[in-house]
Amino acid sequence: MPELKDRLRNDLTTAMKSRDELRTATLRMVLAAVSAEEVSGKEARELADDEVQAVLRREAKKRREAAEAFAGAGRAEQADRERAEEGVLATYLPAQLTDADLAALVADVVTRTGASGMKDMGKVMGAVQGQVAGRAEGGRVAAEVRKQLG
Repeated sequence: MPELKDRLRNDLTTAMKSRDELRTATLRMVLAAVSAEEVSGKEARELADDEVQAVLRREAKKRREAAEAFAGAGRAEQADRERAEEGVLATYLPAQLTDADLAALVADVVTRTGASGMKDMGKVMGAVQGQVAGRAEGGRVAAEVRKQLG
């Protein structure tokens, strides 16, 4: 069994025993999403740790977007709940790159690839995404690449 999925299950058991409602609900939700991913497609399979992490990132992004939507609609209580769930999921994800680290990484790739303008954005994005590996959202990366190429 993948290590991350096993850790999620063990943490769910601990949360249930300590009657931590937020953590229990969040971990149940993410384990359900992992199970759904495992049975999607032509045949059932067990996800590797990097695939489980991709599911975690996707679920965290959903929580972030939902929190923004609730906050925009004046529903602060639901927005706070979504942010709290995102915080629980963040504990299982690698640390996000700071803006300075991301800018340095993009500058290095721009120099290495010899990119000179927006026409090279795809080449730079591909190289940066390979190095970032889930430590920064695609939107943040794209904005930094545009800033440095534009």
